[in-house]
Amino acid sequence: MLHVDHVSFAYDDIPVLEDINLKVAKGEHVSIIGESGCGKSTLLKIIFGLLHIKVGEVYWDENQVLGPLYNLVPGEPYMKYLSQDFDLMPYTSVEENVNQHLSVFEPEEMQKRTLELLEMIEMADLAKTKVKYLSGGQQQRIALARVLAQEPEVLLLDEPFSHIDNFRKNSLRRKLFAYLRKKNVTVLTATHDHNDILPFADRVIVLKDRKIIAKDTPKNLYAKPKDLYVASLFGEANKIPINIVKSYADTKRRIIIYSHEFKVSEKSGLEVVVKESYYMGGNYMIVGIYENQNIYFNHHEAIAPGKEIFLNVSLETINQRMADS
Repeated sequence: MLHVDHVSFAYDDIPVLEDINLKVAKGEHVSIIGESGCGKSTLLKIIFGLLHIKVGEVYWDENQVLGPLYNLVPGEPYMKYLSQDFDLMPYTSVEENVNQHLSVFEPEEMQKRTLELLEMIEMADLAKTKVKYLSGGQQQRIALARVLAQEPEVLLLDEPFSHIDNFRKNSLRRKLFAYLRKKNVTVLTATHDHNDILPFADRVIVLKDRKIIAKDTPKNLYAKPKDLYVASLFGEANKIPINIVKSYADTKRRIIIYSHEFKVSEKSGLEVVVKESYYMGGNYMIVGIYENQNIYFNHHEAIAPGKEIFLNVSLETINQRMADS
């Protein structure tokens, strides 16, 4: 088990993380989410041993993870960290970057393992190509294969698909996380993309203002967000008074509604004035104004700016959010 035990950290005198306490079981996949600058990458660096901590401790089972003051080469042998800086060898080939940590005394096994990883990242056809000729997305895929070649017990991924185009990204996610689950690798993924989280993570932690403000399964966090900040990490969301959308409601309590949960009506509900329509492929994302605040909702067609419309929410959604608030 990985245990981050009441860790706090500051860069010089600027606090970044406070009292972070986290346990991750072997083989579990935990996603770390939050706004830019909230400390996601810093937490991964602490866990890997790249940063020295004065408050708190990090353990993998009985082994304490020690920082750069104790290790000449930071990091632990059972743990690998894929940073946003790929740290590749640009003048050598793709396959040489992947197999550099594999045993040269077992050439057939090395070749087989290298090919397996290159096929997973869909780059077997570029095995002999020098890294310096590749795009940023291709280099990110090589960096991923290289850390996997070392068969870590714990894998720390920092925005692992940020440079990869959508054409490759979706299939790579499925292949990678299925592979890691099959190998029973413990995974922590720092990401801003909810598509990295909802289908794949076992659990999610949310960082804000230097602290963990929520921990739950992806499904529970999405369906029952504790506040607008958490909901907004999964998509466009709004906080509205219940009695506006359901006039019979005997409360002015506000609940969180995702943009896709609104239904447009011409008779009653939350009255908004349309500001702009954005084509999203399967629908339009509409921005409206209610009491000088933006309201985001989806609709099957664009709506002319300045038009007044009403928005409603299903009773099931309202009841669920009221029960959770």
